[in-house]
Amino acid sequence: MRMLKSVFLYGVLILAMPGWALAEEAGQAQSASLDELLLRIKEARLSESREQAARVREFQQAKAEKDKLLKQAKATELAEEQRSEQLEQEFADNERQIAALEAQLQERLGSLKEMFGHLTAAAGDTRSTLNHSLVSAQFPDRTDFLDDLIERMSSNTRLPSIAEIEQLWYEINREMIEAGKVVSFPAAVIGADGEQSSRQVVRIGAFNLLSDGAYLTYRPETGAIAELARQPGGGYQKMALELQSSGGGFTAVAIDPTGPSGGSLLAALVNSPGWLERWRQGGGIGYLISGLGVLALMLALWRLLILSVVSRRVSRQLSKEAPADDNPLGRVLQIGLDNPSLDAESLELKLHEQVLKERPSIEVGLNWLKIIAMVAPLLGLLGTVTGMIITFQAITLFGSGDPKTMAGGISSALVTTVLGLCVAIPTVLLHTFVNSRAQRILHILEEQSAGLVAEQSEAR
Repeated sequence: MRMLKSVFLYGVLILAMPGWALAEEAGQAQSASLDELLLRIKEARLSESREQAARVREFQQAKAEKDKLLKQAKATELAEEQRSEQLEQEFADNERQIAALEAQLQERLGSLKEMFGHLTAAAGDTRSTLNHSLVSAQFPDRTDFLDDLIERMSSNTRLPSIAEIEQLWYEINREMIEAGKVVSFPAAVIGADGEQSSRQVVRIGAFNLLSDGAYLTYRPETGAIAELARQPGGGYQKMALELQSSGGGFTAVAIDPTGPSGGSLLAALVNSPGWLERWRQGGGIGYLISGLGVLALMLALWRLLILSVVSRRVSRQLSKEAPADDNPLGRVLQIGLDNPSLDAESLELKLHEQVLKERPSIEVGLNWLKIIAMVAPLLGLLGTVTGMIITFQAITLFGSGDPKTMAGGISSALVTTVLGLCVAIPTVLLHTFVNSRAQRILHILEEQSAGLVAEQSEAR
């Protein structure tokens, strides 16, 4: 038993010996790492102390620089305040000096101040007048000196010279004198095709410019003379050409009295549509009315020609005793010769029957003329009503702000009524004339028929 305990203890000791060795090694390692850790902590504290000291030095240095800048700014502020006070004092002194000089200027100007005011107003009005005057087309660059003159008279430091004032007086008088002359001068003219050429231009006072029978326009903003794209009709160009070729004396010519202000009358005359443009404004209904008018004219001329031939043949037949078959009267008389044994009543019926046969060929086309004369104004009224409806629809959509637009639409709408009347009136006259020719021939036929019946009755 004791022996077993001894063996057990011995085994335990053997097993415990490696553990003691390991514990001793671990203690030595732990001791070494703690010393190292302590050393590192000490070194870190020293490093942080050095960095903090460096930061403190930087902060102190920056603070010293800011203090220096602050002192400089305060010194600058003080200097500027002193300079501001000095400038304010100088400004006040200058204000007093200017007021004194202005008072001296007003005192020395005296009545000249009012004169310069009137002179400035006259120069401004003259500049506006000369810029838009047709006389400037012959004498350009007349207003260059006026700009400098107005600037001088509006300045407190400069005064106009006597020569400039006299030149203003001269230009005012020249404008009045030239406005009453008819002169010719060479100038560059822009044609209707855009090509520029040198022409002889006739200036009628300050109203109109003419060249080669054409009316010209003057553009003050560019100083160019251009031919109107559309020229007035009615012989105005012929009168303008006669004036240009005239050597003296009295020559009739049409002028626009509103020429200096833009030539509104000439523009209205030029822009007014001609008869062909008016006809085109009628549209489809206008074309239809025109077609009916042409048809009525051709029909009337054709019937007049036929009835003239028939009338001549009937007249020849009246001078002959033997009936001819080439005219209505001959054919009627032939009935009397072919039926000599008939009684008066039967012969009258036979002759009346033949006259009724001849009537359609004589009166053919007359009803068509009557129909065209009645339908043409109705078609014109239809076109007018249609145009008025379109005009009022446009007014409903776009308003009636521009009376010219509304008047133009109504004017176009009335074109069809004019066309209808222009077709109906001649057609009525033609119908009356053609019908009178036809009735004259029928009257001769009836007269001769009654004569045959009377002769037959007397013979019996």
